[in-house]
Amino acid sequence: MRDIKLKNIIMLTIAGFINAFGVTVFLSPVRLYDSGISGTAMLLSQITPSWCSLSLFLLLLNIPLFIFGYKKQGSLFTFYSLYTIVMYSLGAWLITDVLPIDVAFASPLAGTDLLLCALFGGLISGIGSGTTIRFGGAIDGMEVMSVVFAKRMGITVGTFMMIYNICLYIICGIIIDSWILPLYSIVTYAAGLKTIDFIVEGIDRSKAAMIITTKPDEISKALMDSFECGTTRIAVKGGYSNTDMTMIYFILDRFQISKMREIVHLVDESAYITITEVADVFKANM
Repeated sequence: MRDIKLKNIIMLTIAGFINAFGVTVFLSPVRLYDSGISGTAMLLSQITPSWCSLSLFLLLLNIPLFIFGYKKQGSLFTFYSLYTIVMYSLGAWLITDVLPIDVAFASPLAGTDLLLCALFGGLISGIGSGTTIRFGGAIDGMEVMSVVFAKRMGITVGTFMMIYNICLYIICGIIIDSWILPLYSIVTYAAGLKTIDFIVEGIDRSKAAMIITTKPDEISKALMDSFECGTTRIAVKGGYSNTDMTMIYFILDRFQISKMREIVHLVDESAYITITEVADVFKANM
């Protein structure tokens, strides 16, 4: 646990309170549901006695799941996650029971407008969840369960989470005997997912160009002179032609794609180019 960083603790504290704000100010007052364990805790807090609060269920449901996934995720991840959940629960308790904010029947900021509550609740809770992931933890125990069980079931982590949330929203619709709130909760889920992507991977992802050519020296020089950055060259062989060629790997942004394509095809008209998105670019310390 010597790897714990003060910066991460500060950011995870902020992430927990952000998530609590999004859920308790926008979602819970109008009975919309978050995803995963957070949504499950919201449902349980609504159908149980008043002393069974959202913050209580967040702790009771999440802590065992993170302890269960301890061996899979490691001690640092588990500590960061449990710490964030405690901050999330503390924030929810402060907003609902301590601070002079009335969140009993309507959102203090969006009233009873379900669309606004769904969008901003998902957006804000997504910022909290994405920040938690970016600084080494997770704010929902179901994310850990998805990592543990998805591979055993032969599905992806995203598919596992989607199946769980669909089941959760169906159960919510059956219990409250209405499908309006579960359907709006899907809007919350979608807004949260997109926001998490933005926070974790960046709003404007970098692109990776893979250029297959027989003129690697000329193309590499033209690219490096034009964009003032390096390229990586890998020897490859054509599967059909059996010709020795070179693959040039080159990182750029979306605004440079058109110029890169022109440069490459000016040097080698037969060059083959593919473009893929990359989530992050890190430079190793030398």
